Amino acid sequence: MDSDEVRERLGSEKERVQELIHQIKGELSDGRADQELADYDQHPADSGSDTFEREKDLSILEQLENEVVEVEAALARVDEGTYGIDERTGEPISPDRLEAMPTARTNVAEGD
Repeated sequence: MDSDEVRERLGSEKERVQELIHQIKGELSDGRADQELADYDQHPADSGSDTFEREKDLSILEQLENEVVEVEAALARVDEGTYGIDERTGEPISPDRLEAMPTARTNVAEGD
C-alpha cells in the first residue's frame, strides 16, 4: 500500500468534508437573521418544521465533523505506519474494505 497515495486520498476526503461543513455552517448562520423576523408572523407548525430542519442540519454537521476526526486519525496511522492494520486483531485490513472505507480501523467480522 503506497502511503503517498493513501495520504492524497485521505487529504482529498478531508477537504471534501470540510467544504460540506463550511457550506452547512454558512446556511445555518444565514438563516438565523431571517428566522427572527419570520418567527413573529409564523404559524406554530411552520416554526416546528423550521426547528426540525435546523436540528437535522446540526446532526449532519456533527456527523461531518466526526468524519474529519476519523480522517485525521487515519492520517496519523499512516504517519505511524499502522494504517491498514486491524486495531483489534493486528491483522491487515482487506484492501477492498480500505477502498470502500479509507478510515477503517478494523476488518468486518463475518456476520457484521
